[in-house]
Amino acid sequence: MSRLSGRIALITGASRGIGAAVAKRYAAEGAHVILTARTVGGLEEVDDAIHAATGQRATLVPLDLRDFDKIDQVVYSIYERFKRLDILVGNAGVLEVLGPMGQFDPQTWQRIMDVNVTANYRLIRSTDRLLRASDAGRAIFVTSGAARGPRAYWGPYGASKAALEMFVQSYALEIAKSNLRVNLLDPGRVRTKMRTQAYPGEDPATLPAPDAVTDRFVELAEVSCTRHGEIVKA
Repeated sequence: MSRLSGRIALITGASRGIGAAVAKRYAAEGAHVILTARTVGGLEEVDDAIHAATGQRATLVPLDLRDFDKIDQVVYSIYERFKRLDILVGNAGVLEVLGPMGQFDPQTWQRIMDVNVTANYRLIRSTDRLLRASDAGRAIFVTSGAARGPRAYWGPYGASKAALEMFVQSYALEIAKSNLRVNLLDPGRVRTKMRTQAYPGEDPATLPAPDAVTDRFVELAEVSCTRHGEIVKA
């Protein structure tokens, strides 16, 4: 039997990179995946790949996570259709640009915080009851080593990931006696568009593909997972 057979999974930032790889892997492991991203064409490509590999279709939800009220609407639609959510993967994130704190544009700062921090808080707020309605709810949020050590020119992104780690771990403490397990996952160096933004001179061929980190996402999503409140490295 597949490791995620019959599970319902919501994955943000699923049109490319790590999100797309996790979506395809979860579908291959038997989950029904609900995929969100801003790029409709990218979502459709992932759905086509899932259909070709498994014969199944994903549920596609074009969504800008900065439209916070729509997060509530999407989660309510999941409730109406499935009555529960087994797996949440908060993968979507933005780097925007790197630069000195004293020169950082306020609008860019706000976009980083909206996507990396506030959207994930809204996801927790909206999905908490649905994840608790599962027999083994699992929530996984993608973090970064930038959260745990200051780096010149990385201030806004590092601050956003540090905030994410703090409130996700606080949430984990609050629900410790439930069937819900919540963890953060640091994928490390991976061949993604964000990595290219941060290190434009780096040879992508020297980096692992997004597929290489999906094992950890499956482990943390399984019913048998006992890890909770941790920062897990892929």
